[in-house]
Amino acid sequence: MLSGSGCALWIVLLSHLETAYASYSEDQCSWMGSGLSQQPGSVEQISLHCAEGSLDWLYPKGALRLSLSPRLPSGAVGPGGEGRSSGLITACIKPEETFRGAQIYLERDGVLELLVGDRPDSPRPPRVRCFSRPPGEKVALFLQATPHQDISRRIASFRYELRGDWNARLSLDSNTVHHEGACRPCNDTEILMAVCTSDFVVRGNIRSVLNDEDLRVSVIKVSASRVYRQKYSLFPTGGRLTKAGEIRTLLQCGVKPGAGSFLFTGRVHFGEAWLGCAPRYKDFRRAYEEARNAHEIPCEVASD
Repeated sequence: MLSGSGCALWIVLLSHLETAYASYSEDQCSWMGSGLSQQPGSVEQISLHCAEGSLDWLYPKGALRLSLSPRLPSGAVGPGGEGRSSGLITACIKPEETFRGAQIYLERDGVLELLVGDRPDSPRPPRVRCFSRPPGEKVALFLQATPHQDISRRIASFRYELRGDWNARLSLDSNTVHHEGACRPCNDTEILMAVCTSDFVVRGNIRSVLNDEDLRVSVIKVSASRVYRQKYSLFPTGGRLTKAGEIRTLLQCGVKPGAGSFLFTGRVHFGEAWLGCAPRYKDFRRAYEEARNAHEIPCEVASD
């Protein structure tokens, strides 16, 4: 039985673990709240259950603890191996350019690791930060408000994505200098799997390549002659029925404009297309025909 002092302690602890149900989106994927309603020194508990969503913390005061436990499809996490998932859940957060008034930490084995610092006057756009967790282990982020006399213009907003099918070929975390295998050409098996499983599959030509040194990414401008698959409208129709779009990749890969037709595949992250495998189209057709003759194609692809 709790003593009077014990009850008082529990009351204090419970008052520090508030949950704002009214501020969740209908699908429980996003949350919006204001620090003005928080008690001084309180830690508000938030839990989101989607593979992607957002958080908007207006006038940050006190702290938030965000638990991310997405309901991923049963096949989203694979056993690992060449061309397959690593068996880890990868989470990425992308702060908005107006991110102000707070810092974001990753909880890892009881230790807080700084992911995003306060950006009061930074002219550079914020970078995406990524990290991995074993399947079944929740992702927990801790947001700490930074003290400011005037919090009226402070809004800490970011988007998040969690996936179980990102592998070493792609990482959006531009703070990481080296990504093993991220820039190497795909082998035939990886090409065929990419065509069957990617968010977009497009045949086209490279118009130009723009390098962004701040974000450490290259933006490939593509003229698409055929769109086999696309998530969202990545390649809208332009003049004379041609389709144009942009695909991003790591700056360290050193992509250059090249003549000829390519088959571009990849994933969509935060509404942007990121490059996976991109063989020359003739090399894809060779690999596809060889696999079809051997009855080893993972999926059918319409011929031109």
